[in-house]
Amino acid sequence: MEYFSDNRKLNNLFHYGSKIPFKLSRSKIDLFLECPHCFYLDRKLGISRPPGFPFNLNSAVDALLKKEFDFYRNSQKPHPLMEKARIKAVPFKHPKIEEWRSNFSGIRFLYPYTNFLIYGAVDDIWINQSNELIVVDYKATSKDGEVNLDSDWQIAYKRQMEIYQWLFRKNGFKVFPVGYFVYANGKKDKESFNARLEFDIKIIPYQGDDSWIEGTINDIFKCLMAKKPPASSPECLFCKYVEAIKGTGEEKKKKIQELKKEIIEREEKIGGEKNQLSFED
Repeated sequence: MEYFSDNRKLNNLFHYGSKIPFKLSRSKIDLFLECPHCFYLDRKLGISRPPGFPFNLNSAVDALLKKEFDFYRNSQKPHPLMEKARIKAVPFKHPKIEEWRSNFSGIRFLYPYTNFLIYGAVDDIWINQSNELIVVDYKATSKDGEVNLDSDWQIAYKRQMEIYQWLFRKNGFKVFPVGYFVYANGKKDKESFNARLEFDIKIIPYQGDDSWIEGTINDIFKCLMAKKPPASSPECLFCKYVEAIKGTGEEKKKKIQELKKEIIEREEKIGGEKNQLSFED
């Protein structure tokens, strides 16, 4: 585990009674749902999980897609991908679009009952002919077959979409219930590389349901108000690792080997795609 020593990070921890709103990102809400124990250590005690590796190729795809859609945003015309998918909308032109897409600001809402400042950085926003905003999220991977949202672990992507929809509704916008994932899948069937990576791009619709969000925020408040951390999630590999290294001798070795086996089985099940796709806001 990583222990924070930077006072700026310590100042971002939860302190009951503080007049300064407690910043709670979309990704931290997902952390709570993944493992309340890890969330408590992270947001109240300043003990975070080890950071993941950055995926610079994914970031490059993200940046280039934004440039493409910005071109059509400026001309207020639909992107050819939107026309191909028969989506009657155009990229939304708004003075705060860059703020909403920034990891340091994002779209925000101060939840009054907890003094939580909920925020998240959206990839894109479109607007349809009924003046409803459409939340759009970019994803990039490289896998055999067509991309989809059918895997169990992709619930995190669906929750991400729903939190963004909720945030825009709370900011007074009319939001279309269907959002879209612009999913780029790197081709591996080419004869040679030639310093060029090509993608198939698919737009996948998803109808969001944000009814779970406010109840979860209230649960997070109760969690942070507790005097001790809640139990670990049975599926949390980080907590399992901490338990494994507490042992000694053969017992410790056995637990670590079992954990390695479980990690390999999970990676084989998802094909490594989850790690390729994760972005932090």
